[in-house]
Amino acid sequence: MTAPSSPGLPDYRAQSPAVAERFRKLQERPVVLEIEHLGRQFPGQAGPVTALRDISLKIHRRELVCVIGPSGCGKSTLIRIIAGLDDPSTGRMLVDGKETSGPCPERGMVFQGYTLFPWLSVKRNIMFGLEMGGMARDQADAEARQWIDLVGLTKFANNYPHQLSGGMKQRVAIARALAPNPRVLLMDEPFGALDAQTRAQMQAHLLEIWRNVDVTILFITHDLDEAIFLADRIVVLKAHPGEVQEIIEVPVPRPRHLSQVTSPEFLATRRRLDELIHPRDVHAPVEKLPIVRLTQAGDDVE
Repeated sequence: MTAPSSPGLPDYRAQSPAVAERFRKLQERPVVLEIEHLGRQFPGQAGPVTALRDISLKIHRRELVCVIGPSGCGKSTLIRIIAGLDDPSTGRMLVDGKETSGPCPERGMVFQGYTLFPWLSVKRNIMFGLEMGGMARDQADAEARQWIDLVGLTKFANNYPHQLSGGMKQRVAIARALAPNPRVLLMDEPFGALDAQTRAQMQAHLLEIWRNVDVTILFITHDLDEAIFLADRIVVLKAHPGEVQEIIEVPVPRPRHLSQVTSPEFLATRRRLDELIHPRDVHAPVEKLPIVRLTQAGDDVE
């Protein structure tokens, strides 16, 4: 698909030499997660309903890929299948070249809800998965402390979830998912429940954690700016059924910082995502809502 550049903005596909070199090196890395012709159907009253169709994707080591799309495109279904929490109807997944299915330590998961054990402290929440995997308590304790330090919660190691803010809870959830050293970290709209300021802070925290950990991230979001700010590549799905519409290599240089959200590269990518997810149909009739006056405010409100 060829798209014209937006007036006043560069072509979203244009890359600076530094960005182009980064993608060249990224594509030389080994493929950690490969999805081949993945599909998912659900039973419906009028017959099977196709939620996902023929999804194929290769994600390289230490790449951060975001998946976006309109409501009903199957983003959460896709990540649940990759996490092993649901089974595909067609296709397969490979981690490090080996076919895989069902939950496994190679794939960590962070949900939008914090999913922390409320009766366990921060440290014990992070230790839980390590001990369940057979690690001795002393070693699990030492490992947990390292992850607590990495996510900036050293002073809160012995606090309980109800004593933490939403952003702090999600940092604990990220540390818990990373503690078993998964090859892939799957994140399903993990910052969706946070206020705008905390969300921005968590995005910066995530990039800093990612820079210091050998992990590949697949991140589901509905926020276009979040996808551009975080991702190396953005996978855009279309709905009914969910299919890959386009894969965009984000031209914004790394390291990322908030001042880049007004850069031409950022704005050009944002405009393209808007075109893909909110296409304008000039022939579609404008839908007007029925208006019923419920107050006696008068006619001067406009």
